[in-house]
Amino acid sequence: METIQYDLVDETATITLTNPALRNALTLEMATEITEAVEEAESSDARCLVVQGSEANFCAGGDIKSMLEALSDDREMAELLQEVALPINRSVQRLYECSIPTVAKVDGPAFGAGASLALACDVVLASERAQLSFGFRRIGLSVDSGTSFLLPRAVGEKKAMDLVYTGELIDAERAEELDLVSRVFPDDEFEQRCREIVETITTGPTVALKQSKQLLQSGINRSFDEAIDAETDGLRAAFESEDFETGVNAFINKETPEFDGE
Repeated sequence: METIQYDLVDETATITLTNPALRNALTLEMATEITEAVEEAESSDARCLVVQGSEANFCAGGDIKSMLEALSDDREMAELLQEVALPINRSVQRLYECSIPTVAKVDGPAFGAGASLALACDVVLASERAQLSFGFRRIGLSVDSGTSFLLPRAVGEKKAMDLVYTGELIDAERAEELDLVSRVFPDDEFEQRCREIVETITTGPTVALKQSKQLLQSGINRSFDEAIDAETDGLRAAFESEDFETGVNAFINKETPEFDGE
């Protein structure tokens, strides 16, 4: 892979965006590689997937230079959108739909599509120097990369419109207030604190966490009755897992459970 690095260590898969020349901009190539890496993580023994940037950048958004080059071609707009824009948007969707828990480590700028890439993860951890912006307006674009789906779910419809209309640059403290990020850690503690959170997730009851992820993502669109029915199905899967038996026995014996993820 040319624009990302994929690693699997101790049941934690990690995607590192490695295109510093473009501040890890979400190019078509990177989008393709992210999609491939998500699929590889799902088919592996990974119990958590981490997404992070390199060299003090998370992701600076779309690759504007490539956009301009594509517009200078003689291709029809429909073809351009299908071949360039759609795969990038789908990579964010693929990350959102990843079957295992996902964590974004935002240590530096996450702009436009890059901010949406972070929001596509289940848990978003930020350093104090992290910055987010949904400033698509700066280059005369409407939102893309799943922003219209992800952002209102995080902050509400009115605040989402505010952030998009103004293109406000959001610091880490403000991002936490808006629920754009889950937690903010001091820069000098960021890596250690992130490792602790990731380890907690990776060593958790993976079957139950997968079921919980699906339920929480879809719950906002369900009636209460539908949510209860879906939760019943989720409980069935959890009851049949080895981790459930492990957890119950540990609880009864007042011990700390050691889940195997099965």
